[in-house]
Amino acid sequence: MEKANQTTAQEFIFSAFPYSWRDSVICFVLLLFIYAFIVVGNVVIITVVQLNIHLHTPMYFFISALSFLEIWYTTATIPKMLSCLLCEKSISLNGCLLQMYFFHSTGISEVCLLTAMAFDRYLAICSPLHYPTIERQPFTIMTPKLCAWLTLGCCVCGFVTPLPEIAWISTLPFCGSNHLEHIFCDFLPVLRLACTDTQAILMIQVVDVVHAVEIITAVMLIFMSYVGIVAVILRIRSTEGRRKAFSTCVSHLTVFLLFFGSVALMYLRFSATYSLFWDTAIALAFAVVSPFFNPIIYSLRNKEIKEAIKKHMSQVSIFFS
Repeated sequence: MEKANQTTAQEFIFSAFPYSWRDSVICFVLLLFIYAFIVVGNVVIITVVQLNIHLHTPMYFFISALSFLEIWYTTATIPKMLSCLLCEKSISLNGCLLQMYFFHSTGISEVCLLTAMAFDRYLAICSPLHYPTIERQPFTIMTPKLCAWLTLGCCVCGFVTPLPEIAWISTLPFCGSNHLEHIFCDFLPVLRLACTDTQAILMIQVVDVVHAVEIITAVMLIFMSYVGIVAVILRIRSTEGRRKAFSTCVSHLTVFLLFFGSVALMYLRFSATYSLFWDTAIALAFAVVSPFFNPIIYSLRNKEIKEAIKKHMSQVSIFFS
């Protein structure tokens, strides 16, 4: 009988969504707009980079790879959120495990890719003679082959790292409350519903440590890259030269601070607990708000991408006229 009771919870009910129909519709329309903007904006960036030969450089290769990951990162959670706002606020156990896996695998891949992009910026500023330009200087370090291998390594790391946690959670019994106090499936909210208190608490601590190691390692590598970058920029004599050198890093640094800031608040808290409101707000920050601003940052703050978009927009308008 005890075993039967431990296998009864085969679905979870999200309790962080508004139950008022009016509030749900407002949230649905806003979230649908954001999701559409994220998908269209990132598709535009990928397309523009592919169509313009002068953008076939390591920096834009990584930007287009990040845009590709952003589409799938948001697709792992936002479509289900939209469904929960208007329909049943539930998800099956298997669906929950899949959502956790793809959300964290694409998220970790992005963390690794942002770290690789910091290394790319370091080479571009600190070793310009070894960095490829349109003319393809000899003896370059950041070759297209290395870019592809770094991106592949980021994805392999991202999709392998969460597997042990997902596999372990799939073996846990969920026999108590099935009300998930979150807007999507995540490790800590799901583990709190497990019946095995001692193992669940231990696993929460392990998950906290794993996330801390991932985040701190990435932050330290990016920090060291920017220490080297700042040291080189400060040695540039002309103000215009310093401004131009630093402007190539502004977009990456902004995305890094926006994404890692909210991620650190969620996954580096250890024993600290937040209210449901703040848990939801922080989750929205790194799952929705940060991906929403990324296409804006990489298009509006990037002169070359802006000019390429304008060129293609004018070509499209001429074609239809």
